[in-house]
Amino acid sequence: MISASARLLRLLSLLSSRPSWTCAELAERMAVTDRTVRRDVARLRDLGYRVDSEAGPWGGYRLRAGSRVPPLILDDEEALAVAVGLGEAALGGDQAALSAMLKLRQVLPRRIADRLEELDEAFVRLPGAEKPQISPGLLLELATACRRGERARLSYTDAAGRSTVRDIDPYRLVHTGRRWYVVARDVSRGQWRTFRADRVDRLRLTGRPVDLTDPPDPAQLVSRNIANGPYPLSATVRLPLPLREALRLVPATIGTHRADGPDATLVDIGGPDPDGLARYLLGLGTPLHVLEPDAVRQALARRARELAEANGANAADQALSGVRAFPGS
Repeated sequence: MISASARLLRLLSLLSSRPSWTCAELAERMAVTDRTVRRDVARLRDLGYRVDSEAGPWGGYRLRAGSRVPPLILDDEEALAVAVGLGEAALGGDQAALSAMLKLRQVLPRRIADRLEELDEAFVRLPGAEKPQISPGLLLELATACRRGERARLSYTDAAGRSTVRDIDPYRLVHTGRRWYVVARDVSRGQWRTFRADRVDRLRLTGRPVDLTDPPDPAQLVSRNIANGPYPLSATVRLPLPLREALRLVPATIGTHRADGPDATLVDIGGPDPDGLARYLLGLGTPLHVLEPDAVRQALARRARELAEANGANAADQALSGVRAFPGS
């Protein structure tokens, strides 16, 4: 004799497996009486499942979408498929998918969790344009570290290829549209840092509580570090746009913004060299003023002149006027 709760799970699984069942069919499959089936259907309705019934010899029960989300019953293959799908969506930057994956993996039976780990090891993903590879399993570990509030030991490879092991107090995961970053306090340095998730080799929780004294705005910290971090050259540009419009034109992951009055914005943008920055600035398609350095200003004027001359003498004056159009340039 199975328990009432196990019987309800069995009934729910049967109702989910095909469009409709008669009461007699359910009673036979569950080895119970018709009266027990009707009582269990009533309990499912109390739990929020919408079970429709039709009277008559050809009537029966049909499960349809409910008005709220009740507990879901998944078999092993369904749970595995959902977890894999959520992992792929999380890798694409879907924060809701990452949160759902974190919750699901915490309640998965060990046998299914082991199969997921095997899949993580077997999958090979071709990186897209500038999209680094990171496994759903590692992403989940990082999310778990942030959620639990435990100090972690991180094996990390930096941009120069140097491998280090350091203790961090994880705080938040941030996705920029291209990469995942971990915002954490570097314990030995006593500083808030950002770590690219795809450069994390291993992560181990230590069981010690984190020190989250005065945490930073995680999105702002990542934005600032990306915009000004790895580039050997930085230019300051004045755009004739309010701060909100300037942020739409130059994303926060590209530059650091500050308002210069109600109708203008100063943006610090990093780049590999003056010519590379000039190409980016020309692509913005708006009048602007390069405040510094002179090398970027000269490279911008040279590229604008070359582009204009290739399209006729009259176009040259128009292109250069676009570079100079903003007052003060």
